[in-house]
Amino acid sequence: MTATAPDDLPQWTSLFGDRLIDLLGWRLIDARPKEGWIRAGFIGKEEFCAAGGFVQGGILSAMLDATMSAAVFAMTQGKMYPPTISMAVHFLGPARPGPINGEAKVTQLGRSIAFIEGKLTADNDTLLATASTSVRLVEAAKAVR
Repeated sequence: MTATAPDDLPQWTSLFGDRLIDLLGWRLIDARPKEGWIRAGFIGKEEFCAAGGFVQGGILSAMLDATMSAAVFAMTQGKMYPPTISMAVHFLGPARPGPINGEAKVTQLGRSIAFIEGKLTADNDTLLATASTSVRLVEAAKAVR
């Protein structure tokens, strides 16, 4: 499949804000908005690590949340803001500092709620975590400052 040029997608800063993008090192890798699919990259920074030397689970959860929200935002062409209702995360392997890739797919887009599945992998394709979430769909014009 052909990657969608970032210019064809909504402004990510209106979804995340500059601070979250900078904090997590978020960047778009690929997207197929009509399919509700997206791949994003993150940087697992040393300062995100717990005492054991691995990226803390809360940070990985934030990466998953950002990836899954971006899938909805892209699929709706930036018209719907997706605040999370609930999210279940399964941590499957230790995340070492460095590049981390997120992938998400909208499994159902309703009128007021969407369901999304996501995963994080290390640069060597090791599966780090999976998640599923439900989000409320709010008109972006009303939700984004």
